[in-house]
Amino acid sequence: MSARAPKRRGSTGRWARIGVHVVVVAIIVVWFVPTIGLFVSSLRPQAEAASSGWWMAFVRPIYTAQNYELALDQLQTASSLATSLAIAVPTTALVMFFSVLGSYALVRMRFAGRTALSLILVALLVTPPQITLVPLLRLYYMAGLSGTLPGIWLYQTGFTVPFGVFLLRGFIASIPEELYESAHLDGASELRIFRSIVLPLARPILASLGILAFLWSWNDLLIPLLFLGGSPLAPAITVNLSGLAAQTAQGRGPLMAATFLSVVVPLILVISMQRHFVRGILGGAVKG
Repeated sequence: MSARAPKRRGSTGRWARIGVHVVVVAIIVVWFVPTIGLFVSSLRPQAEAASSGWWMAFVRPIYTAQNYELALDQLQTASSLATSLAIAVPTTALVMFFSVLGSYALVRMRFAGRTALSLILVALLVTPPQITLVPLLRLYYMAGLSGTLPGIWLYQTGFTVPFGVFLLRGFIASIPEELYESAHLDGASELRIFRSIVLPLARPILASLGILAFLWSWNDLLIPLLFLGGSPLAPAITVNLSGLAAQTAQGRGPLMAATFLSVVVPLILVISMQRHFVRGILGGAVKG
């Protein structure tokens, strides 16, 4: 009986690994099949797309680039993508900058009101941003920020930094105290310690925060819709697509092409930085 026990445990472990692989493959299929369907639909002629499902493109492979030409020339897709980039890139940079500074200050520095500031950040973390829209719209109008990109940067940064501080604070607190003491013995200032020790160690988690901040900003519909209303700038890609979805004059093909173009940028970002993303999320879970 004792000789059979290891064999039984090995068989159980093998079936467990097979089950994990099946679940992973199922998750990949659920996530990527809609994206593949979107891409295939964007390449199909209007008549083919209207008469059959996108999977029939593999049976009757008829493709065209006309949908992308219409999306770029007539649907403001290129200018909308530029507007979304002009919103998401500065917002991401500001979130990373203020989050790492704030988390370092809360962990390493002793100052009056530190506990109160931590409580305020937690309160902002659980506060729905929508409840602040009306007073902030009035404030923006009086300050001349209504209909401007800096207004959106300020809003999105203000409601994303609390999460960034929460994510980075645990990681910075987990850095061994001996590193700080050695740096102080060598005569390093707080700025030098921050620049030479904390920032290099925090690169993976900063990359994770940057990815999340970029995705949240890029996918945001409500704030660009309200804060850029009446602006001479092209609408953000999410606002543009929501308007196109209510129209039927252009057909589904150009809308699918514009939608796929809006997915390409964040998809490339996530795929290219997935290793840093996983390492950063795991690092943020460490408690000192």
